[in-house]
Amino acid sequence: MDMIVITMGLGLFVGAVLALTGAGGSILAIPLLAFFLNLSMTEAAPIALFAVLLTSITATVHGLYAGIVRYRAALVIGVFGILLAPVGVLLTGYFSNQLLTMLFAFVLMYVATNMWLQSMETAQLKRSKKSPACAVNPATSKLLWTAPCTQRLIAAGGVAGFLSGLLGVGGGFVIVPTLTKVTNLEMKSIVATSLAVTALVSTVSLVVYSKQYTVNMEVAITFAVTTIVGMLVSKTFNHRIPNKIIQRSFAIFAYVMAIGLIVKTSMF
Repeated sequence: MDMIVITMGLGLFVGAVLALTGAGGSILAIPLLAFFLNLSMTEAAPIALFAVLLTSITATVHGLYAGIVRYRAALVIGVFGILLAPVGVLLTGYFSNQLLTMLFAFVLMYVATNMWLQSMETAQLKRSKKSPACAVNPATSKLLWTAPCTQRLIAAGGVAGFLSGLLGVGGGFVIVPTLTKVTNLEMKSIVATSLAVTALVSTVSLVVYSKQYTVNMEVAITFAVTTIVGMLVSKTFNHRIPNKIIQRSFAIFAYVMAIGLIVKTSMF
């Protein structure tokens, strides 16, 4: 019972982070599960993936209804993510829990650094950036596809899929920055497209994980449901908090989690 109560609290917190930060916020799920439930990486990863899957499906349905999901971009990224996700899962069998934890900690620090840098960008700096490789045609509202754009999206899909399988993350922290750099889509469309990809990739990763490892479904379902509840409730007030404060708070917390994982791993 204590484990379920703790899981519910963690789920509500991760859901709130997702609502505030968008795609990529779910990366905090694994260190939280590892610390508070004392789980290994391969135990925490499928639980986090299950929550990521359900929340991304929920958000994708909303995005489809609102007409902000970019189908072609999601398909290109998703196909290559699906191809490499099983590779990441299979490699977990050859890595020790200590090595996986260290890898995750470094990825978490990268995400934190990227989030902090985003918080420092001014509106003038954003306007001064070069024209994106895949710009939206104002006449048709469709992306003008170019070779550099396609190559970047393929690479992002492959990296996101591989890390989803290896570390149990959604991959939004790879997809969102890539779409931001190579397109001039609105952020709500970028996040919605990223979540559509995450739903596809997480499904494959979770299926492969379930065949290779035992998944605690009681904890997984509890965590996933409360994450969705936390996300939906927090969406009602996320616009009241300045984006810079959200980004920097997330970055600091992610750094603390990453350092905690490194210390915890070094002690055993």
